[in-house]
Amino acid sequence: MKVAGFTIIRNAEKFDYPVRESILSVLPLVDIFIVSIGQSEDNTEQMIHSIPSDKIKIVHSVWDDNLREGGKVLSIETNKAKSHIPQDYDWCFYIQSDEVVHEQDYDKIYNAMHTYLNQQEVDGLLFHYHHFFGNYDYVAVSRKWYRKEIRIIRNFPDIVSYKDAQGFRTIENKKLKVKDTGAFIYHYGWVRHPFAQLEKQKQFHKYWHDDNWLEENLNEKKIMNYEVNDILEKFSGTHPQVMQERIKKYNWHFNYDKRRVKLSMKDKILYGIENFTGWRIGEYKNFIEL
Repeated sequence: MKVAGFTIIRNAEKFDYPVRESILSVLPLVDIFIVSIGQSEDNTEQMIHSIPSDKIKIVHSVWDDNLREGGKVLSIETNKAKSHIPQDYDWCFYIQSDEVVHEQDYDKIYNAMHTYLNQQEVDGLLFHYHHFFGNYDYVAVSRKWYRKEIRIIRNFPDIVSYKDAQGFRTIENKKLKVKDTGAFIYHYGWVRHPFAQLEKQKQFHKYWHDDNWLEENLNEKKIMNYEVNDILEKFSGTHPQVMQERIKKYNWHFNYDKRRVKLSMKDKILYGIENFTGWRIGEYKNFIEL
């Protein structure tokens, strides 16, 4: 069984992406790791070169900054990175630059890849998610956040990144048939210094909206203060070992008071049902779970 990891990154230092930790967390599970670096204004490439592994292969890409619709540029760049994986590899392990795998799940992930390797009806493998918000002690659990997504796919040319690169589908836009690994992705996209978070959000929204939308809708004060009208819960588990140094450097204030969250009656009822039964009514799933 041959496994290739791949990711895309641009301006990792400027926007404080934990890409080094992300790659390190996946390296024990793969034979090669493709890092596609977009045009950057910082030390992104030096950061990748600092990772002590001969598994890493750096490729370069030019992102189309004029493509500002639906996050499509992220999908295009993900597919470019995937195209560098040699054809003789069986699985492709995609990890976004703010996602990390916990070492406690290595056996689950490896066993799933091995178990389903020869079960051709399985197109990919599914992961659960911890979406951290504000700091490393809180996770977002409302309906706004997806609970599962595909991160390992067959090395087939007709499996492509979907829409804004959250997941994958076939080139004919069919959902993939997947099995659940039981493992988690630790998503740190909303845990970074507020200044870096603001700059990241300014750039991030450019992949979806024009300048007029940004001026009317991007609330800098709310981003800087991590203001959120959403349901967060205390995280009771442990973080991946590769994240420990970053967590030690946590140096901003974040305060969450659940009593100040104002939900509609509909959201209160839906959250109550989910919290009591585990059933998320009307949950969108970009896959078919076997």
